[in-house]
Amino acid sequence: MKVLIIGGAGYIGSHVARLFADRGHKVDIADDLSSGSRDNLFPDYGFFQGDILDYAWLLGVMNRGYDAIVHLAAKKAAGESMIVPEKYATQNISGTINILNAASEAGIRKIIFSSSAAVYGEPQYLPIDEEHPQQPENFYGFTKLEIERILAWYDRLKGIKFVALRYFNAAGYDPTGTVHGLEKSPANLIPVIMEVAAGMRPHLDIYGTDYPTEDGSGVRDYIHVSDLAEAHYLALDYLARGNASMSVNLGSEQGLSVLEIVNAARRITGRPIPVVITDRRMGDPAKLVASSAKAKDTLGWQARYSDLETLLETTWRAYQRGGISSK
Repeated sequence: MKVLIIGGAGYIGSHVARLFADRGHKVDIADDLSSGSRDNLFPDYGFFQGDILDYAWLLGVMNRGYDAIVHLAAKKAAGESMIVPEKYATQNISGTINILNAASEAGIRKIIFSSSAAVYGEPQYLPIDEEHPQQPENFYGFTKLEIERILAWYDRLKGIKFVALRYFNAAGYDPTGTVHGLEKSPANLIPVIMEVAAGMRPHLDIYGTDYPTEDGSGVRDYIHVSDLAEAHYLALDYLARGNASMSVNLGSEQGLSVLEIVNAARRITGRPIPVVITDRRMGDPAKLVASSAKAKDTLGWQARYSDLETLLETTWRAYQRGGISSK
């Protein structure tokens, strides 16, 4: 298939693009490079630089005869979304509407969408499955949920079939080292820890150690980015076989606490990783752990790389390849 990966120069998108190309798909990347990296662009890709808010540019790209779209272009910092919701409304919701309108006009009828576990909000039970109530506690999660609802309408009205992949916490790097472009200004825990370990930040802020968890710090389900990439590939195959649209969780089904990750990172990197304990952030649940049973049943997917050691070791190697000394 010929696949357009929007946001394909970014952290997750770069892993998705490499896997698709390695499995025989023709891959083109559309990205504004605001958070993506040219280091993630390979010679066998086509590349178009532009903004998804520019409809004319977007339609011009999509008119090149694609069979499917993978949409990963979004603002994703949950905390920031509570401070500047207008940025998230514009980029995430308006940008996706542009993508869907251009896809409809260009005759593209398959889309894989990067959604988020943030659509669920504070868990009412664990592990969280797809039937869990969807009550986002931050504006970022709200945008993802609204996009899923819009996708369902475009399926009904325009015949665009979709799989919305509800990521839990993406982490890790390509175990082979082929994809290693570092995120710009990362906001997620593990890359921030690595920036502290590498001397790029003075310390790690831990937002609350008074949660009702075993060590008081927040617990999350971390999923290796290579496992996410595999799920995108399987999701496209699922749509290519004529299946119905769906939303599905992607998680490791294991909860890791902030302090557990910090302590393991100190051991793996050999760096002290200073921390500063601060107040909880608005909209942060105490614990999030996925049920990925639906992904296993419908896609034949399961996590292979999402253990703590692999998550941290592959990330640290990426930072070392980026010019950070291991001494």
